Amino acid sequence: MRTGRGPVVAVLAAALLTAPLASCGSGEEPDREGFTVGLLLPSRAVPRWEHADRPLIEAQVKKLCPGCRVEYANAENDVTRQREQMISMVTKGAEVLILDAADTRALRSSIQEARRAGVPVIAYDRLAEGPITGYVGFDGIQVGRLQGEALLRAMERRTGSGDADVVMMNGDPTSPNADSYRKGALSELDGEVRIARAYNTLDWSTQNAHTNMSAAVAALGPDGIDGVLAANDNIAAGVIAALKSAGVTKIPPVTGQDADLDAVRRIVTGEQYMTVYKPFVKEAAAVAEMAVAVGRGEDAGDTATTTVDSPTHKRIPAVLLQPTAVTARDIRRTLIDGGLYTTGQICTRELRAACDRAGITSGPGG
Repeated sequence: MRTGRGPVVAVLAAALLTAPLASCGSGEEPDREGFTVGLLLPSRAVPRWEHADRPLIEAQVKKLCPGCRVEYANAENDVTRQREQMISMVTKGAEVLILDAADTRALRSSIQEARRAGVPVIAYDRLAEGPITGYVGFDGIQVGRLQGEALLRAMERRTGSGDADVVMMNGDPTSPNADSYRKGALSELDGEVRIARAYNTLDWSTQNAHTNMSAAVAALGPDGIDGVLAANDNIAAGVIAALKSAGVTKIPPVTGQDADLDAVRRIVTGEQYMTVYKPFVKEAAAVAEMAVAVGRGEDAGDTATTTVDSPTHKRIPAVLLQPTAVTARDIRRTLIDGGLYTTGQICTRELRAACDRAGITSGPGG
């Protein structure tokens, strides 16, 4: 299990509990009567779910509604388990569910059942199908564009031309985000590079990414890959491990997503070129605000900033936050000065020299 994020999240959660935030009501004192908010996350494979999103959402719900209770469940990448968890929460009297679906299409019927039982469902991070009440997440197309743009810049510096072979390491096809990331990346890469191989990574797992990348190296040769579009940091870890196992000494540019601490350290050492930071502190705050408002009988549109369309429903009230590309030169400004990590968390003793070279250990924020 990865370490290092826990202390930061504790600080962020405490900040959420003390920071002034807009009330879900219309200037009145918050309703002190409590209710249950169900929180359903999809897996433990991506570190942020357990280490960041869960504690941040729980803290923010408690701030907005001191009498409220959060009932939590993790699906462990099992759709059947998540269905059972949803049924259990509805049966136990949850007033509203926050759902990050393990499979956005397969959970449609469960969302319909919750709606019939009078329990609204707010989709979180992944836009679920079915009659959801609201959605909080990011523009997946933009995430992919940021990855594609960064990869092109890195390969141009590395190869000196646009004549490059890229391996696409996409996410799990059961997530609509994976398709959005792929489309966004291809909007930048198409016509600029050759997509030599493309793979889907089931469960977004490092091991599956390692297996797929090993196949790519076997097919293209250890020197036949100029860049890797890895959909997230978990996948990037498997890609880089496979390249090392194959004896590749000069790792080609590899993208990522989630600003996971291990990935940030890989960026410092030059093994991973970039990641995409999605400010999940703001995402957690936004979904908690929407859930509490809806649980009190208010309209999700009152806290939304826009609308989105799913494959089954139109004009769903939504909050869409902006992602940020992070390379070595952006770590201090975006991740340290932004409060996600401290210099000490990133720059271990082994990485101190690399951090000095990257300009990370100078200035405030350490």
